[in-house]
Amino acid sequence: MPPAEGHQEYIQKKINPVLENLVTQLLLERPEDPVPFMIQWLSDYSRSPAAAGPTTTTQGESSTSGEVARLQSEVESLRAYGVSELEAEKAAAASSLPCAPSTTTKGEEDSADEDSSDDDDDEDVVDELPPVPASYHHRGPRASVSAEAYGEWNKKRTDFVAPVYPKTEEQSARIRSVLNQSFLFMSVDEKSLDVVIGAMVEKVIEPGQRVINQGDDGDVLYVVESGELDCYKKLPGEEEEKLVKTCTGGGRCVVWQLDRETFNHIVKEAAASKREKHEAFLKSVPLLESMDSYERSKIADALRTENYKAGETIVRQGDTGDKFYMVEEGECTVYKVYVQDQEPKEVMHIRSGDYFGELALLSNDPRAATVKAKTDCQVLSLDRRSFKRLLGPLEDILKRNTARYE
Repeated sequence: MPPAEGHQEYIQKKINPVLENLVTQLLLERPEDPVPFMIQWLSDYSRSPAAAGPTTTTQGESSTSGEVARLQSEVESLRAYGVSELEAEKAAAASSLPCAPSTTTKGEEDSADEDSSDDDDDEDVVDELPPVPASYHHRGPRASVSAEAYGEWNKKRTDFVAPVYPKTEEQSARIRSVLNQSFLFMSVDEKSLDVVIGAMVEKVIEPGQRVINQGDDGDVLYVVESGELDCYKKLPGEEEEKLVKTCTGGGRCVVWQLDRETFNHIVKEAAASKREKHEAFLKSVPLLESMDSYERSKIADALRTENYKAGETIVRQGDTGDKFYMVEEGECTVYKVYVQDQEPKEVMHIRSGDYFGELALLSNDPRAATVKAKTDCQVLSLDRRSFKRLLGPLEDILKRNTARYE
């Protein structure tokens, strides 16, 4: 059987039945945190598929059965719309993969085939999810501003204009300093961040006033400027709320709130655009040509964009190094001091697709050279932890290339 047909048959017979049952249970139970629920469900399913299936009780049995039947029908409609396209993409991806010589023994082949199938699934990319059945829009799910997966809020609008609320320069600077520390806004460029800050509106919270309530639909994101807020959560099986976190910034509080629509159109689109742009750039980096698309996508998610004006120093010889850099746009010059108290000498030029800063991370030594922006530059950086985790397989290549600084 050709590999593509084998993958398709495996998906139809092994994967789809499990996923359909799991989605049905998720929609029935709608747990606040779906991950532990899915883990427990899969554990029960592995021991006894029947134990993990839909359950009924004598009271309300017809209601539950009807709900299960309706959900299964909707899951089936999703499957009928989207599975064929997904399987076609998987078959095309599988058929285009190069075939490497096998070094496994006969007893290892079955395990290797399963691992290969898992890897192929990781690399599949689905550009668009199938449309959600109309009945789902009337269920009133609890949602937060920063965690929406699909629906009306995810549709792009070309006519969107963010609101603008006047602020002093000092207020804008304070909001910017907070947003720059949040991972939610790490993908937003300076121009878009100005739009986000302009769209934030000030709100004063009096002592004892509730800002949000557990279970309510989330339509606003808050940034605490001053004061202290207590966060309570009612845990399953308990009647009283418990204090789980204090957000500081007591008494009277001042917060800045960002509406859902601006968050979706500016912040979420910026994150998606950033990932696409970085993945396209990483394909052109010679250092990463041996990596597959899944590995490059993980690097793209971890990259942070930094901008430097011509003449600015990016890294300085002798400093402690904690970042790895790749030049996305512009040109940099590398300088090195060979004899103390003498003028640094120009060693090399670094252009788009080149990298630097790896020596200090590989050997834990101080920076071996100074790198300055020759033109206005945009560089992508990886912190030390991400560098070790994501570029570990390339360590030998990086070490071989260290001679270029000598």
